[in-house]
Amino acid sequence: MRALLAEHLAGVAAHSPPEGIHALDLDGLRAPSVTFWSAWDGAELVGCGALQELDATHGEVKSMRTAAAHLRRGVASALLEHLVAVARARGYARLSLETGVQPGFEPARTLYARHGFVRCGPFADYVEDGNSFFMTRGLER
Repeated sequence: MRALLAEHLAGVAAHSPPEGIHALDLDGLRAPSVTFWSAWDGAELVGCGALQELDATHGEVKSMRTAAAHLRRGVASALLEHLVAVARARGYARLSLETGVQPGFEPARTLYARHGFVRCGPFADYVEDGNSFFMTRGLER
């Protein structure tokens, strides 16, 4: 798990200036407001994702990562579908996320758009910084 999280943080850092990095490290993922999941294929770790509660009606997708050897196999879609289902079960009305504007984040933006997320402005404590691409979707009940 530590290696996948290191891969995630290195990937974010490779495409973002330091002030544009909002990814959670291991300590951030341990916060009481965060629930973290991992995805496995047998004994092999294939991906991870987290859901942070912003308030009783709003959650944020965090730390989505597919292991490099498992890209384009549906891992991220399966994780995202799970996060959406959990958010609905918790009674959230909205699920949002922050990703990068840089070309290296295009696959992530495409994935989120395929799952009903649309561009929005900053939410929670985020501010417009020129590096972030914010997305949200309502969670029909």
